[in-house]
Amino acid sequence: MAKPSSSAGSILVVDDDRAHRTMLSTLLGGWGYAVQEADDGARAIEQVHEKSYDLILMDVRMVEVSGLEALSEIKSFNPAIPIIIMTAYSSVETAVEALKKGAYDYLSKPLDFDELELAIGRAMDHTRLKVENRALKETLGVGFNTGDIIGRSRVMVELLETVALVAPTEATVLITGESGTGKELIASAIHLNSPRREKPFIQLNCAAITETLLESELFGHERGAFTGADRRKEGRFRLANRGSMFLDEISEMSVAMQAKLLRVLQEKEIQRVGGEEVLRVDVRVMAATNRDLKAEIEGGRFREDLYYRLNVVTLAVPALRERREDIPLLAQHFLDSFAEKNRKQIKGFTPQAMDRLVRYHWPGNVRELMNAVERGVILCRGDYVSEMDFPLTVSEVDAPEQESVREELLADLPLEEVEKVTILQTLESAGGNKSETARRLGITRRTLHKKLKKYGVM
Repeated sequence: MAKPSSSAGSILVVDDDRAHRTMLSTLLGGWGYAVQEADDGARAIEQVHEKSYDLILMDVRMVEVSGLEALSEIKSFNPAIPIIIMTAYSSVETAVEALKKGAYDYLSKPLDFDELELAIGRAMDHTRLKVENRALKETLGVGFNTGDIIGRSRVMVELLETVALVAPTEATVLITGESGTGKELIASAIHLNSPRREKPFIQLNCAAITETLLESELFGHERGAFTGADRRKEGRFRLANRGSMFLDEISEMSVAMQAKLLRVLQEKEIQRVGGEEVLRVDVRVMAATNRDLKAEIEGGRFREDLYYRLNVVTLAVPALRERREDIPLLAQHFLDSFAEKNRKQIKGFTPQAMDRLVRYHWPGNVRELMNAVERGVILCRGDYVSEMDFPLTVSEVDAPEQESVREELLADLPLEEVEKVTILQTLESAGGNKSETARRLGITRRTLHKKLKKYGVM
């Protein structure tokens, strides 16, 4: 059957209390949602099989089929639908059980309408992001696998479009970018979308291994080749045969090792250390560096012929400060992951905390953001991570730097992002008081709530 139509989305309200159900339907309808009702968990299950909903708002205590039972049944049928559980019998045990069964959020009766509106907004945004990700994949091509890459900024979409073109080929790829930008994720995406996807993807950080061991790691060694070599060992190239290899920090490889790597790329042959047998290998090589290889060539530290052999296709991964619009999405992803890992129920970031994340210059890029969010989750004592839960470098951005970043944002970001920065700065200057923020901005408090929900900072 057709999906209920509404500009805001469709919601199924499930509650055996008729008065409460009617009140919610009226309230949600006033907020612009298309609302349908069910008076029991059993009826809710039937309706979910009949129609598609953007969200389910469901009571826990019901006569025939409880909310938790219905939750399990609905999730087994449609795992993607967000379900918010509500109950007058609030307990930690019930909340944990509901979340374990797949509930998106948990609210206690009597409902706080501001909290309800924000919870529904977050759930709807969650659904919207899934739709946008599907649209992105359709743009990139049917079946394109983005792996663990998160980002919908213009520069990231353009990068992924190039990845989609390069992946099906056999071209050697050089991936450039600052440390912590996620160059290994780009290499992984290339492999996942290549004809070699079913074969091994082997990674090696050239800076993490001493020069004396690097040759053995790459090509393997024979027994007795050197002290401690008590058995034959296959190298990474043999392990990656018919698959792909990612060599990170390629600029850290010595010139002598560069010559040996060049031979492998040209001849598709290797020899184990201490061995004479020539072994054929079929490996697609991707390399990455955070240095300017042309400058390294001029300084005599990198072979020019190897550079051109690697540089068939170059992919430049943008720094995080160049894709600030992705920060809220990345931060929420890391928060969800670390909250689950540390068994903490954290809903998101305070507006001030998200403002700090967006403004900070992130010299360590995505890796630094991930570490900052992990610290925030660990130190958080409430439902939302605050700016004081971050490392000092993030939480104490000085005024001149803030102003510089603000000018950068206003110059480079879309109008929607400029609006978000303005709202966040006003909210902070108003001490987090939403009514005062709305007054200063000349908008209603409800409009402010909608803006904050839209931007994923609540």
